[in-house]
Amino acid sequence: MRPVIVIVGRPNVGKSTLFNRLSRSRNALVDDQPGVTRDRIYASLQIEGVPLDLVDTGGFEDLGQDPLLKEVRGQVERGIAEADRVIFVVDGRAGVMPGDQEMADLLRKRQKDVVLGVNKVDGPEHDFRIHDFHSLGLGTPFGISAAHGYGFGDFKDALIKNLPAQQEEQENPNQIRVAVLGRPNAGKSSLINRILRDERLLVSDTPGTTRDAVDSIFHHRGREYLFIDTAGIRRRGKVKERIEKFSIVKALRSLDRCHVAVILLDGERGISEQDTRICGYALDRGRGLVLAVNKWDLIKRDPGERDQIRTAFERQMKFVSFAPRVHLSALTGERVMSLFQSIDMVYEQFSTRISTGAVNRALRQIVERHPPQRIGRGRLKFLYATQARTRPPTFILMVNRPDLVHFSYKRFLTNQFREHFGLTNTPIKLKFKER
Repeated sequence: MRPVIVIVGRPNVGKSTLFNRLSRSRNALVDDQPGVTRDRIYASLQIEGVPLDLVDTGGFEDLGQDPLLKEVRGQVERGIAEADRVIFVVDGRAGVMPGDQEMADLLRKRQKDVVLGVNKVDGPEHDFRIHDFHSLGLGTPFGISAAHGYGFGDFKDALIKNLPAQQEEQENPNQIRVAVLGRPNAGKSSLINRILRDERLLVSDTPGTTRDAVDSIFHHRGREYLFIDTAGIRRRGKVKERIEKFSIVKALRSLDRCHVAVILLDGERGISEQDTRICGYALDRGRGLVLAVNKWDLIKRDPGERDQIRTAFERQMKFVSFAPRVHLSALTGERVMSLFQSIDMVYEQFSTRISTGAVNRALRQIVERHPPQRIGRGRLKFLYATQARTRPPTFILMVNRPDLVHFSYKRFLTNQFREHFGLTNTPIKLKFKER
């Protein structure tokens, strides 16, 4: 699993600006008004070649009488608990504030590895602003400008120094690891309880009952499965809706641990944009996918609702059309055990190894039948190919000019590889490299 770095600090010190600079994105909303960030925002990235997950959090401030601030503060504290390292951002212009001291006390109490970033130090003439922050007792303060990039060289070096290496799960060749993900209240815990025939996991109509990833081992037809129940992944919406009640980081980390992700969809509520986003998380991490439509007992007799589900898949889930689909009911148990047939099929393809000779013969046949179009004066030539890894099947194609591989031809080759090698139900990756 990737190490997790969490950004914390008082409101309006520049946490989201720092997040955007480190992640090279504009995913975090930035505004001069304090308290804009209310939920945790995540990005998977690399810093100097080191892979990690970066987490932005809401401002840590006095609770007062606002129940919303209590939720935000709880969210920050959960983020700290999950972190392998914490970036503590303070405002160099404002100096040390009472909230800074309170946060420093919390981080020392939690015994967290901290990198202290004194923001709004826009150049060497402002370096004097960092001296007061030695009083926080959190090591060397780094003067930085999240807005302009000043001071980021030493800061990033400290950020990744001695960071825990990406952890690999101990392989059990007889075990298939399955993560169950979905929106809150889609029925994830009910599904695993039905499979286990035991009330192993707490089930409630209240969204957000599950907060941590929970592992359960199950044996079926001579195979061992590790089921990972996860917190529901909410969408980001209005301010109050944006407060995450539980740990999305752990849900996403479960994808790093699993072989196959079962994305549980609420058939009664239909397919949402958040469902497609969750599928995207799994696809980005290269996991095998099974789409399970829950509560099928409530809609199977209504042709109109069935057609809506079918149309939604065609329109919104086309990018994961390779994933097998299972209609089931966690409540009644209908077709729940048929899920294993799809999991086994995806896992077998997900783990497939193909000889280099077979890969090259297939590539030669495909390119001879449908050669790439010429682009300008350049001509794309395929030299040879090999499978670099499994889980998912990943192929390296050596070419003379990687820049001439058009995205449409890459998609064509991907589909051809799927069909030729029988990898119709697993994600595969093609990487083009210059010899």
